[in-house]
Amino acid sequence: MNIVCIVQARTGSTRLPGKVIKKICGKTVLEHDIDRLKRVKNIDKIIIATTTLEKDNAIVEEAKRMDVDYFRGSEEDVLSRYYYAAKENNGDVVVRITSDCPLIDSEVTEKIIQYYLYNNAKYDYVSNTIDRTYPRGLDTEVFSFKALEKAFNEAESLRDKEHVTPYIWDNPSIFRLAQYKNEIDYSNLRWTLDTKEDFELISKIYGYLYKEKGNEFNLEDILNLYVGHPELREINENIEQKQI
Repeated sequence: MNIVCIVQARTGSTRLPGKVIKKICGKTVLEHDIDRLKRVKNIDKIIIATTTLEKDNAIVEEAKRMDVDYFRGSEEDVLSRYYYAAKENNGDVVVRITSDCPLIDSEVTEKIIQYYLYNNAKYDYVSNTIDRTYPRGLDTEVFSFKALEKAFNEAESLRDKEHVTPYIWDNPSIFRLAQYKNEIDYSNLRWTLDTKEDFELISKIYGYLYKEKGNEFNLEDILNLYVGHPELREINENIEQKQI
């Protein structure tokens, strides 16, 4: 079973342009994403899925420099970008990660993939993103290529094509869905990168943890950091998430 992790990335962003090539502790956000995902033991291949636009050549260069595969496709129809990237790379199982998650926890992602693999006879799709218990920014979706192909062939709305998986999780009568939950609910924490406030927070977290631990720091390390530095929570607590 070939497990491909497809990371969507582009330089265009309405709230924080060029966010994935901004640098934190001397490395781009995308490089941190890749570093952290390379620690996930049950991923066979990482693919950076970007657009065919010239401005996203920078994304391709980062992928090459980090020695991971890349795929270029539609800017707006991200669902098609995922489908063709997975098909070209013979993916049986697709792990969806977005590049605005430089705090992605390899241990959490690995557990969600493992849960899917143990239960793939029962489920087409497993994630921690619908009924949230993890901080936003540790988002991991795992689904079969067959589910992706069905969504690609049947989804018609711009929303479904832009956001990749809504057609799957909006149709529980068609797809078998499961949610991976943490024992403690940390869904009120925002660790994704979409605004300058998010960038300030993530930069400070890296500033405290990266020198000692590199990209091995995880969910527990950040939670412990919050205990000693409760002011971190305030940096982006008023940011509203864009609705899908």
